[in-house]
Amino acid sequence: MGDSIKGVDVERVTLWFEANVAGAEGPLTFDLIAGGHSNLTYAVTDAAGVRYVLRRPPLGHVLATAHDMGREHKIISALGPTNVPVAPALGLCTDDAVNGSPFYVMDFVAGRVLRDGAAALEISADARRHASLSIADTLAKIHAVDPDAVGLGDLGKKEAYIQRQLKRWYGQWEKSKTRDLPLVDQIHDELLAKAPEQGPATIVHGDYRLDNCMTDDDGNVIAVLDWEICTLGDPLADVGLLMVYWTEADDAVPMLLTAPTAQDGFLSRKEVLDRYAEQSGRDLSQIDYYTAFGYWKLACIVEGVYARYLGGAMGSNDPAAFEGFKIQVERCAEAAGEAMGRLG
Repeated sequence: MGDSIKGVDVERVTLWFEANVAGAEGPLTFDLIAGGHSNLTYAVTDAAGVRYVLRRPPLGHVLATAHDMGREHKIISALGPTNVPVAPALGLCTDDAVNGSPFYVMDFVAGRVLRDGAAALEISADARRHASLSIADTLAKIHAVDPDAVGLGDLGKKEAYIQRQLKRWYGQWEKSKTRDLPLVDQIHDELLAKAPEQGPATIVHGDYRLDNCMTDDDGNVIAVLDWEICTLGDPLADVGLLMVYWTEADDAVPMLLTAPTAQDGFLSRKEVLDRYAEQSGRDLSQIDYYTAFGYWKLACIVEGVYARYLGGAMGSNDPAAFEGFKIQVERCAEAAGEAMGRLG
């Protein structure tokens, strides 16, 4: 990429690599492979053709707690020796003088991210079926890890996960909402009143879905990605959110317009749930509650995005340009209501 790429001080980062990543040889090239409001991810190639991945916070003003490189590095380092598939951690830089903000480096894992329908069709129907099983098995593996045993017991509070999440995201809703949407308030109150008793805390990924995992050509999950909001708490919150994104072909209103899991070969939501229950031994009789929570939380998150865009974050404040976000918030709230209704 030459000597200049946004978000990377090529000269200083190259010197850091040579001093801290075993075997790395300059010059290095950097290619941005994931950007936006989340952490930035770069593919790095050294002089010998060896590939690495560098993660840093987004550019501009960010909340340090939401983009803590040390936290992400600690999580994948701790999970490396377990049977949870993660990219091996290679180094952490906390000296802002090197690149303006902390960053960490991990091994490059060669695989596929099944981000949409087109990507899913690049593997066979049998591989898509196997990916459905592997995504459930891998989540069960994450939830089977003893946080204290791997040095992650201090990652977050263990008790009252749902109540803390409700408080956090409802506060975000109140600060960012662009209009009154009584259903969001109503679902919040119902979720708070009907919260199931939490069992022993586990690692909670926080954004677990197919496109946050990397698979091989046979559908095996070979790396779980994007640990930036991982914490400790109720594992069923991960399962509920997986159901939010696990679109079926006949869904009237899919959350993702080109959802990979709508393609032939992927298992149904029920089959994925059954597989997770079999592998984890957990009772999923209250899964509609956690699915409702997942939809409600997504409504709060998307409203925040919509509010930022209306405020000019994308260089325009024309409401018509971002109508899709507004509609998605409303659909998420409605889906949360439907899920709560199934609880009785």
